[in-house]
Amino acid sequence: MSCNFLPIAVLTVSLIAVTSARAAVIHNLGIVGETYPVQEPDIVAEVRQNAAKIKDHAMLERIKTYQPTSLHTLPRAAADRTFLVDMTYTLDRDLADADGRIIYPRGFSFNPLDYISFSGGLVVIDGQDTSQVKWFRASPYFENNRARLLLSDGHAAELIETLKRPVFYLTDDIAGRLALKAVPSVVIQKEGKLQVREFHVPVDGPETSDDNKE
Repeated sequence: MSCNFLPIAVLTVSLIAVTSARAAVIHNLGIVGETYPVQEPDIVAEVRQNAAKIKDHAMLERIKTYQPTSLHTLPRAAADRTFLVDMTYTLDRDLADADGRIIYPRGFSFNPLDYISFSGGLVVIDGQDTSQVKWFRASPYFENNRARLLLSDGHAAELIETLKRPVFYLTDDIAGRLALKAVPSVVIQKEGKLQVREFHVPVDGPETSDDNKE
């Protein structure tokens, strides 16, 4: 629908009202018979209501199909695989306080897992792959509210409605930092490192599998 439809409709209603008023002055025949209140809905109100519905529908469709530009797609895992990721980070510049005093010099290395706990872990799947969604439903991570579900493809809004839980997107920076190569993958903390487990899921997606369990 054209965005100019509403102004045109309002203008049309105004012209009809003015024309009717002029006709009443020129040909005033008085009131004949019993009168009744007008039952027809307000045209302008209807136009506004329909325009709002169209706008809401368009916005809803955009939400349903939204994907970030940095979405990182991954292929299906060809086999089960487990590896560790060292999260140690080395500063590439000096970090100074508000007074310019250097707190941490360039070259300083630290492991963020020494200071924070990576509880719950991450589960990464292709949201368009029904077998991977089925695999996630059958896994123990589905009932774990601390586990964050990330999508390498598909639409989060759709799975939020289907799974009744928060769903996020896998972005390029997260995938690169965690060295993710395939899905589905599960990322959990193992002492001072992160453990990444890739699961081979058959295309038909079994309802239950011992491979899903730790």
